[in-house]
Amino acid sequence: MDIAAVAALDEPTRRKLYEFVVAQAEAVGRDEAAEALGVPRQTAAFHLDKLADEGLLEVIYERRSGRTGPGAGRPAKLYRRSPNEVRVNLPERRYDLVGSLLATAVEEAERTGESPSAALARCAREFGARLAPKDEDAALAVLAEHGFEPAADGDGYALRNCPFHALAQEHTDLVCGMNLHLLEGVLGNTRFTPRLAPAPGFCCVRFEKA
Repeated sequence: MDIAAVAALDEPTRRKLYEFVVAQAEAVGRDEAAEALGVPRQTAAFHLDKLADEGLLEVIYERRSGRTGPGAGRPAKLYRRSPNEVRVNLPERRYDLVGSLLATAVEEAERTGESPSAALARCAREFGARLAPKDEDAALAVLAEHGFEPAADGDGYALRNCPFHALAQEHTDLVCGMNLHLLEGVLGNTRFTPRLAPAPGFCCVRFEKA
């Protein structure tokens, strides 16, 4: 969980060990890390393993001597930066999704000759359709998973969070239009109909049962 991973860095020694490891060109052993920070080897090992457990570091095993075969000794346990990305946004933001849809739309517009806005609408709807579940409860779960925070509101649902908030503030028509088409795709197998209904503190889209 990303929040747990970030919380793991709150401990000062653990954070310094993480910073030391990621600053090195090669994977780091426990002895090397302990010596660099001036802490006991057991302490370094505990914190390094905690960082690995939270997905912040990756563990590999190598023989530092380069020898192989009988008598070469056991491989050393080494640590290096994990390829995992850790992001914490409260409330949740999904700018990676916007970037992916925009990049795909530009490529599609060049390939097909359609306008970038038309390509973005189509790509957003198609992406939403790939997420579309078979029933309404599952649709709400998909929206919650992607940061929209759906909440019952009269005969429909309001979305208490916009995952694209900063971009929607700067490029309202483009991003809100993309958002509407995305939700049309997600809700295509349900009785819900999304529509633009901007309101302070909410996503620009709400949806009601058709």
